[in-house]
Amino acid sequence: MLPPAPSRSSTSSELAMKTTSSQARSRWTFPSVSTALRAVGTHLLKHTGVGIVCAVAYFDPGNWGVDLQAGSQFGYKLLFVVLLAGLFAVYMQVLASRLGCVTGLDLASHCRLLLHDRPRHTLLWRWCVLYPLYALSEIAIISTDLAELLGSAMALVMLFPKLEIWAGVLITTADVLLLLAMRNPIGGQPVRAFELGIAALVFIVLICMAVIISKTQINWSDAFDGFLPSKTVFRSDGLYTSIGIIGATVMPHSLFLGSALATQDRVHSSPAENSTLGIETSVSVRNARTMAKNFVKALRSTFQVKRIEERPDEPKSHADWTNHPLSFIRQHLSHGIVDMVISLLGLAVVINALILILASAVFFVNGGGSTGPADLFDAYDLIRDRLGVAAATLFALALLASGQSSSIVATLAAQIVSEGFIHWTTSPVLTRLLTRCFGLIPSLVVAVAVGRPGIATLLVASQVVLSIVLPFVTLPLILLTSSKRVMTVYDNAECTSTSSTSSEELSEDTHKESKTEDVVVETITETVQDLERGSAKGVDFSNGKITVAIGAVIWIIIVAANVYAIVGLAMGQE
Repeated sequence: MLPPAPSRSSTSSELAMKTTSSQARSRWTFPSVSTALRAVGTHLLKHTGVGIVCAVAYFDPGNWGVDLQAGSQFGYKLLFVVLLAGLFAVYMQVLASRLGCVTGLDLASHCRLLLHDRPRHTLLWRWCVLYPLYALSEIAIISTDLAELLGSAMALVMLFPKLEIWAGVLITTADVLLLLAMRNPIGGQPVRAFELGIAALVFIVLICMAVIISKTQINWSDAFDGFLPSKTVFRSDGLYTSIGIIGATVMPHSLFLGSALATQDRVHSSPAENSTLGIETSVSVRNARTMAKNFVKALRSTFQVKRIEERPDEPKSHADWTNHPLSFIRQHLSHGIVDMVISLLGLAVVINALILILASAVFFVNGGGSTGPADLFDAYDLIRDRLGVAAATLFALALLASGQSSSIVATLAAQIVSEGFIHWTTSPVLTRLLTRCFGLIPSLVVAVAVGRPGIATLLVASQVVLSIVLPFVTLPLILLTSSKRVMTVYDNAECTSTSSTSSEELSEDTHKESKTEDVVVETITETVQDLERGSAKGVDFSNGKITVAIGAVIWIIIVAANVYAIVGLAMGQE
């Protein structure tokens, strides 16, 4: 006996179930291995680099000094603060990257648009807000470069014991001029040679610290327990050191640099590698006279300070500025955030944690408890005595690589700050010389008068200055990225083409009648474009409520830390 034929309703229901299941399977199907590898390869080849360059600022010699002090006094207990400061840095750097990628302007240029041409009390906004903010930014960069100068000089003295500390300071004045003689890394296109050079220095630091840690006896269970909150953080001395860690980790100049590098097109550009003395020149090889003229011209341009000429169509406020198109943002934003998070958490936080773990194991654990704050020279001497000369040499090499890479980054940030705030442009070499001269004079005076202890004290003082400047730099960053007016992108290509077509037809008809009506036509056209842009659907990339709340909490913590540090210094605490 044949089975009964299925009804139409059951057949249709089965087909619907099969279609739904197939759609569900296709919806949750993971990409193939080749597709995933292709995406990873594209990210590594084109988008990797900005995060590593920005991460350099978060393990400079100033961080070394604070991490050594924390580990020698409190053991592994303040590793939680190192992780917390790293998360603060990730938050701020991601905001800076989003600001540059979405708007196409760096943080310094945004501050100028926001404060330079205010409709009311223009001069008051300039002289009481914009220029003081610029001065604080320059002070932060000088303090940063001072720390790199001192750290590099201390590393040279460790590697060459017969070298005087003041001689090490002099040698480091010309340390990276050759590297900065290449094409400007903050120009329109990324310079891969620069990024690869910085990456090499970063991995030298990481490898040296990993080798030293491998030769040190460490109780890893106690070390990982340090990443959990403990009562030590809230003790008076522990809280003071924790504030130092936060102040030394989140660097103001890296926020300017990260926002500027995020504006570069890393997909369609083919990074150029050839340049001389920070400017592009075409040197003729026909005869020696032509080469000499070109060299003199390049040398003259290198030591020339220029005022950026304002164009008639230059925007005076954010209302006149057009953000990057949506296609650019979709190609760069997610890659930039991933690159920044991986670089900061995988490099900066790891290196800072290794430095603190090393100080804890060598000074606190093996030393039988707290031995007082240790500086870089103390760490080098103790590592040499307990782990050998090879480990101590690796420690000095890592410190030297950290100082050199951080110094280059600080110089680039100085360029961005001067060009963005006051529209003054200089070559990288001249910027390097000017910034280094401000740190050279106090360093030489302290090195000759006091010696090694004075250098260590001056290194800590530079981090105090950075901590004080940090709230003034992070506040406009949080405000700008939280503004819908600044972070909204309008995809109005059709509106623009339609308005341009209508304006052309209208102008052709009216041009025959009289010239005076052309002015009316242009005014009407601009009004139509503004109305169409206002009616166009915009994509909002501003911070959400949760992100704004997190930023407010971080900013309040930074301000409270500064107030506590200033009050402590006024009361005579070390």
